[in-house]
Amino acid sequence: MELILVRHGLPERRDDTADPPLSAEGHDQARRVAAWLAEEAVDAVYASTMQRAKQTAEPFAAQAGHRVTCHDGICEFDRDAGAYVPMEVLKREDYAAWLRMGTGEHKVDIASFQATVVETLEALVQAHPGQRVVVFCHGGVINVWTAHVLGMAPRLFFEPDYTSVHRYMCARSGQRNVVSLNERAHLRAAG
Repeated sequence: MELILVRHGLPERRDDTADPPLSAEGHDQARRVAAWLAEEAVDAVYASTMQRAKQTAEPFAAQAGHRVTCHDGICEFDRDAGAYVPMEVLKREDYAAWLRMGTGEHKVDIASFQATVVETLEALVQAHPGQRVVVFCHGGVINVWTAHVLGMAPRLFFEPDYTSVHRYMCARSGQRNVVSLNERAHLRAAG
């Protein structure tokens, strides 16, 4: 089966919640990724229970004629934090904190987070043999799943762009392969 992970669009920066809605730019990105994936024959659409993932999934699910099934096991590692700062803003405003995220010197139990993500995504793989499933989720989810597929230690090792597309082939035998990472042609300026 083909598993397609899509990172959410750009959310609002919020100091009062880790679950902000999409910004105006994020809604535009969601429409663009929906158009990019329009020709894909998809069997199911899933999203994290967080607003930014659900709102990113909605335009695609509507055009594909699917409902979005939400799942807690693909929420971001920071879902219980008191605020949301986009990673590129964190990098600009507090480079040391951003670097700690990349080197694993943060307060996240990344192994536990990966175990939850892998268990959830493997259940989706088992539930959809021979199908194509799109999952709207988060950069951390994409990182730890990709690390799992590549046989790497769980860590945040690359920066998926907002609404970037990541494809994996998942065989019944248990073999998992990366097909593509960080597809983002849909984000190019029109014209």
